[in-house]
Amino acid sequence: MNSPLPRSAVAQPPQFSSHDFRQALGQFATGVTIVTALNAQNQPVGVTVSSFNSVSLHPPLVLWSMANSAASLSVFMACTHYAVHVLGAEQKSLAEQFASKGIDRWAGVLHQPGQTGVPLLDGAVAAFECFNRSRYQEGDHVIFVGEVEHCSHQNDAAPLIYHAGRMK
Repeated sequence: MNSPLPRSAVAQPPQFSSHDFRQALGQFATGVTIVTALNAQNQPVGVTVSSFNSVSLHPPLVLWSMANSAASLSVFMACTHYAVHVLGAEQKSLAEQFASKGIDRWAGVLHQPGQTGVPLLDGAVAAFECFNRSRYQEGDHVIFVGEVEHCSHQNDAAPLIYHAGRMK
């Protein structure tokens, strides 16, 4: 099914600035997630992520990405499992807490170990416990593909949305 491109096929240099690219991307509304895992010392780690998508139903795969500059990148590169939590509209402050630097992101956060041992956040609209199946270095990010081993969801819950640089 893969048809390789001819060797002469290369992308043309962008004809826009990084600012213009970010502004254009901001017009696509996404959900807001928090991805959690355990570090090598078995302590919880978590980060707010808006780059989350489904990949496949069979097998059940999802993807998300993280900047190469993220402080917790090494934890997610090395862990065997992580959980992706889709946040509800009322969880904006939680998303902001897990996006902050220099604080204890877990202060006051209710969570429990999931079936794979990773921390599961209370109150998420949906949660996906994933095996850390694949990692791809692309540009200034790493793309993670997770094979979903367990999932849960709430019916009729409004999601938290990220659009034009703001959570709504």
